[in-house]
Amino acid sequence: MLLSRMGSFNALEQTKSCFYWKKEDKKEVLPSADTVGNVTAAVDLATVRPALKKIYVRRKRNKSLKPLFPKLGFAVILDGHESSASYKRCCCGCLHRKIETDVRTRIQFYHRHVTAVLLHKDGVLLLDLELQRPGEDEVAAATRLLKRLFQDYPRAFDLVIADGLYARAPFFKLVKDHGKYAIAVLKDDRRDLFQDAMGLFKQEAPVVFGRDGVTCECWDSEGFTSWPQLGQDARVVRSRETKTVKSQMTGLEETRTSDWMWVTTLPKARVDTKPFVTFGHKRWDVENKAFNELVNDWHADHVYKHTPTAIEACWLLTMLAYNLFEAFIQLNLKAVVRKAHTKKHFASLITAELYFEPKASSP
Repeated sequence: MLLSRMGSFNALEQTKSCFYWKKEDKKEVLPSADTVGNVTAAVDLATVRPALKKIYVRRKRNKSLKPLFPKLGFAVILDGHESSASYKRCCCGCLHRKIETDVRTRIQFYHRHVTAVLLHKDGVLLLDLELQRPGEDEVAAATRLLKRLFQDYPRAFDLVIADGLYARAPFFKLVKDHGKYAIAVLKDDRRDLFQDAMGLFKQEAPVVFGRDGVTCECWDSEGFTSWPQLGQDARVVRSRETKTVKSQMTGLEETRTSDWMWVTTLPKARVDTKPFVTFGHKRWDVENKAFNELVNDWHADHVYKHTPTAIEACWLLTMLAYNLFEAFIQLNLKAVVRKAHTKKHFASLITAELYFEPKASSP
C-alpha cells in the first residue's frame, strides 16, 4: 500500500479481489481495512525500527552511502513536523492548543514528531522519529530520539544539524558527550552570544565566495565565551547571501538578500567556512527531500488510525518504503532510465502489479 502510494487502508481494501492477493485455492487473503488499522494500533514499534536500521547497514556495507564531505563524515538532521490537526478527533497522545477566532476560543488537537535524517552525497536516508508527548516541547522529543540514535547508530554520523530552537546548552552537551559536533541556527538577537558576534563581525572583512548562484559574504570566528552554559568556547558563522531572481509578477530581475548565523562546536580546523555554510543550509533537506515529498507524494500525513502507536507505526513504515524506493531508483536503475521517467512513473508501475490479472491458459 505504501510503495504504491494508495494513501489509505480503504484504498488498499479495494484491491482484495485482485489476483495479487489470492493463493492457489483462490481465497482472498487480504484483511479488511479495520483489521489492518487495529494491527497498526497494536504493533510493537521495536520490531519496525530494526527494519530501518537494516537498510542502513546494507547500504553502508555495500558502500552506496558516501559522505557529502569526506573530511568530516556524515551528518544527521533533526527537525520537527506537525502531521495532523483536528477540532473533533482526539486521542491520548494528542497535543492541545487554543485557537482564537472571531466568535470563540476553540481547542485544537494535533500531533507533532521529530525526524532524524542521515545526509549523504546522493540525498537523504530516513533513520527514525519520535512523537512529541503532551506537555513537552520539540527539543524534549528530539533529546529522546537523539539518545536512541546514539544507541542504534553509534558510528553512523559525526555531526548533528538542527534549527535555532535546538541552540540550548543541554542539547549541545548531549551531542558533545557522545563525541559528536552540533550546528544550530543562531537567530535570537537578544542573546549575548549573538550581540558579541555581530559586534566582532562589524570590525572584520568578510570572506566572499559563490555557492549555487548565490554570492556569500561570510564571517567566521571561534573562541566566543558569551555562552557560559555551554561549558566550552563556541564558534559562530555568519553568511550574508545575495542572489538575483526574476519576479513572476513583473518579469523583472530583482536582488534579494538574506542573513544567516549559526553556532557550533565544530572547530574551524575540521571544516572551513565554505563547506560549513553548505552544511548549515543542508538542514533544509529534511524539509525539501523528506517532509514535502513524504506528505505530497507518499500521503504520510494521512491519519490511517488515530492512536499514537498507529500514527508512529505508519510514519515509520512510510519511511521504510521511502528508503527502499529511493535505494531501488539510485542503485538498480541506470542513469538513462532515471532521466527518462519520473519517480511517480515507477510508483505507478508498482501499483499496476497489484491490478495485474494473468490471462487464463488455453486448453
